[in-house]
Amino acid sequence: MTEKFVKDVHKRMYGHVWKWAGEFRTSEKNIGIRWTQIGIELKKLLNDTKYWIENNSYSPDEIAIRFKHRIVSIHCFPNGNGRHSRMMADIIMESIFHEELFTWHQSNRVKANEIRMKYINALREADNGNVKPLIEFAKNESQ
Repeated sequence: MTEKFVKDVHKRMYGHVWKWAGEFRTSEKNIGIRWTQIGIELKKLLNDTKYWIENNSYSPDEIAIRFKHRIVSIHCFPNGNGRHSRMMADIIMESIFHEELFTWHQSNRVKANEIRMKYINALREADNGNVKPLIEFAKNESQ
């Protein structure tokens, strides 16, 4: 749970695609916080997550999803933030909690547009403080 690890995961995921993979964005986007605040907000998220884990503040599923939601809203990188955030949630589930990975609706490629809308709606619910739909989406429990 360090900034270096967050960057390294992004670089390992996308280093073969983008030369800048693993480097925080240095410009404003229509999504995410101001680029100058990325390091600060990520540090807060990492500290919060460590606290949640150490104090069993939430279930493992909820900790991983809260982390995923916050890091994607920070929007650390110019591109690849959604997949990166899902990978980070899976890493938390597997490496910290020794739990099964989320499915993220991977088995349903036929209804891709419908699934994407469910994902976006679940993210919007999380934006409003309700992470349950995003947890359900990640676990593929809602159809």
